[in-house]
Amino acid sequence: MATPFIWQEPFPHERDLTEYYLFSDQHVSVNEVDNKTLISVDPQGLTLLAKQAFYESSFFLRTAHIEQVASILHDPEASENDRYVALQLLRNAEVSARGILPNCQDTGTATIVAEKGESIWTGCNDAEALSQGIYETFQEHSLRYSQNAPLDMYTEVNTGTNLPAQIDISATPGEEYKLLFINKGGGSANKAALFQESRSILAPEKLIPFLIAKMQALGTAACPPYHIAFVIGGTSAEQALKVAKLASTKYYDTLPTSGNELGRAFRDLHLESTLLNASRELGIGAQFGGKYFAHDIRVIRLPRHGGSCPIALALSCSADRNIKAKINRHGLWLEKLEHDPGRFIPEKLRGPHHATGVKIDLNRPLSEVMSELSHYPVGTRLSLSGPLVVARDIAHARLKARLDAGVALPDYMQNYIVYYAGPAKTPEGSISGSMGPTTGGRMDGYVDAFQAAGGSLVMLSKGNRSQQVTDACARHGGFNLGSIGGAAALLAQDYVSSLRCLEYAELGMEAVWMMEVKDMPAFILVDNKGNNFYRQFEQRHCCDLCPSQSLK
Repeated sequence: MATPFIWQEPFPHERDLTEYYLFSDQHVSVNEVDNKTLISVDPQGLTLLAKQAFYESSFFLRTAHIEQVASILHDPEASENDRYVALQLLRNAEVSARGILPNCQDTGTATIVAEKGESIWTGCNDAEALSQGIYETFQEHSLRYSQNAPLDMYTEVNTGTNLPAQIDISATPGEEYKLLFINKGGGSANKAALFQESRSILAPEKLIPFLIAKMQALGTAACPPYHIAFVIGGTSAEQALKVAKLASTKYYDTLPTSGNELGRAFRDLHLESTLLNASRELGIGAQFGGKYFAHDIRVIRLPRHGGSCPIALALSCSADRNIKAKINRHGLWLEKLEHDPGRFIPEKLRGPHHATGVKIDLNRPLSEVMSELSHYPVGTRLSLSGPLVVARDIAHARLKARLDAGVALPDYMQNYIVYYAGPAKTPEGSISGSMGPTTGGRMDGYVDAFQAAGGSLVMLSKGNRSQQVTDACARHGGFNLGSIGGAAALLAQDYVSSLRCLEYAELGMEAVWMMEVKDMPAFILVDNKGNNFYRQFEQRHCCDLCPSQSLK
C-alpha cells in the first residue's frame, strides 16, 4: 500500500517570542482585491526598515546576549581571564551603544534572510529597495566597507559601499513579511564548515567525539565566547550550511525537540547540553584560558538522503549582531535590542580602566622590547604603550611581492610591533574608528619569510596561530601577542592616542597605518623559545580523548 501524501512544514516554528517595537505605521496599506486581503508595502518602507535594522545591529546587541556575557562576572568557576574578557566586552558594548563607534571594526557582510507572505505586495525589486537601505546606513555612519569586487580572476577593488549584500527571500503563506538582518563579520563567517559524513557517524560513541573535536578546532580567532550551531543531516549540503548559520542567530530556537516519521527538523537538547559541558572542559575559555569558550550550543537534526550525512558547523561571535523585523497590516516592526548595556557592569568594576599587567614601553628599539618579553612566560598579560604598525591581508601580500622582487621590507616592518587590523571609518572628532584585531592565522604564511628578513618579529593579533608561526618565532627569536577580540569600539575610544596612514592609502581599511596606544591590553601567546599558550589546551584535550596514548 502506498504511503499517503501528508504535508508537513519542514521547520515548524512555534510562536515568535521576540519582543518588537513599532518602528513606523507608515508605508503600509490594506486593500481588498477579488475578496482577498492585499497588504501593500511602499518600497520606501523596505529601504527605511533595512537602514534602521543595520544601524541598530551595528551599534547594539540583544539583551539576552549581554546577560550571558555579564553572567561570567558572577560565576565563581570562571577564570580571571574569562572575567577580564567579559568585562571588556561589556565596556565595549557600552561604548558602542552611544551610536558613534560600531561594536566591531568588521561591520560585516550585510545579510538578509526573509519570508514574504503571499498577501504582501511591494511592486518592486525587494532586494534593490533593501540594498538602498544598507547603502544609506554604511554611507552615513562610521562603518567599514569590507566588500571587494573582482575585476578579473585576480584583481579586486573595494566597492566603497559594503554592497553587494546577501539577500535571500522565500515565499510563504500569510500576511506578514518576516526578516532577519545579520551583520556577518569575516572572522565568524570563515569558521563555517561542512563535513560530508555517512550513516556510520550516527552513533553516540562516534558523533560526540567528532563534534567536540570540530568545536575545539574553531580556536579563538572568531572572538569567543561563541554561539555555536551544529546541523546533523540535511537534504543537501547547502541546506545544512544555511540552517547552521541561522541556528547560530537563534532563528530556530522554537523548533520542536523531537522528530517524527515525516522528517521535521528538531533540536536535540540533550546533545546541546553534553556539548556545552564539553566546551567548558576544553580550557580555552573566553579567548585566554578558562571555562567560557561558548555561551550556548544549538544542535539541529534534519532528514537526509540515505547515501549521505552532511554535518554543518557555524557560529556567531561575541559581536552577535542580529536583529529581526516584520511587516504586517499595522506597520514596520523591529526587534528591541539593548540600548543600555552599561547597566550590567557592576559598580565595583567601574573606575580606572587601565589594563593591569606588565607595562611594556614601545618607545624604544624593538630589540629592547623583545629582550623584555623574553623574561615572561606565555599567558602573561601585558599593557602596551607607544607606537605600532597596523597592517593586514592585502598589505602583507604587497610587501611579500616586494620581498620576492629583491626589495627589503620597509623599516616600519622591522622597527615596530605589527598589529593585524583594519579600522572602520573615523567618526568626526575622534582619533580612530573602531579598531579591533583581525584573525592572525590569515598571515601565518608570511611570518617565516618576513622574520628571516628582519620584519614581523613581534606580532599582535587575535586567535591561535599555526605551528609554522611557533616554529618561525623559535627560529628567529620572535613573539606573537594576542589582543582581545570583540572590543573594537573600546580600543578606539580608550587606548588609541593617534593614527595616521603610512602607505597604500588607496587600500582604505587595508592600508598600512602608524598607531600610538596607551595601556593597550595584550597577552603573550607565542614566545621566542617555541612555547605556544594554546598548545596546553590541545594537549590536555587530546589526553582526555585518548588516555591510552601519551604525547611525545
